[in-house]
Amino acid sequence: MSRLAKKPIVIPEKVAVSVSGVSVTVKGPLGTLTRSFSPAISIEQKDGTLLVSPRNEALTTKMLIGTTVAHMQNMIKGSQEAFSKKLIIEGIGFKADIKGKDIVLSLGFSHQIKVPIPENLKIISEKGVISISGADIEAVGAFAARIRALKKPEPYKGKGIRYENEVVRRKQGKKTT
Repeated sequence: MSRLAKKPIVIPEKVAVSVSGVSVTVKGPLGTLTRSFSPAISIEQKDGTLLVSPRNEALTTKMLIGTTVAHMQNMIKGSQEAFSKKLIIEGIGFKADIKGKDIVLSLGFSHQIKVPIPENLKIISEKGVISISGADIEAVGAFAARIRALKKPEPYKGKGIRYENEVVRRKQGKKTT
């Protein structure tokens, strides 16, 4: 069994958790998150804590239990403070603008790219930096990856979209004789 599952998950004061069957709902200052888990895992709420235990001794259940605890901890943390990712845009003429419910990217193509912004995310675009924040860690990471995939950083000049702390390994260009 996972080391995470051996300890109870403490529920903070500002957060309300309700367990109904295999789904868990977490309500906090930043919003409500709901997630369904495997029926092979038992989730109980006692005295301001959540207890997670396997219903059987199958190998797949043992693998899922640590993941389940991590998801619940992320839900509780996300309902209190927003998760965030920053993307840096490098390149001449590369920019991002927010127009209504879309983010419009100019990435050196013959056309601009419009990407709809999910309702549960907050996006701020400032001079070459896109800040993505929200209560759901998976939605934040997935949207950041989707934006980055539009123009990955290239290894010669480093142009493209990269994460804030990402290191792009640079290649040496052609040598002149």
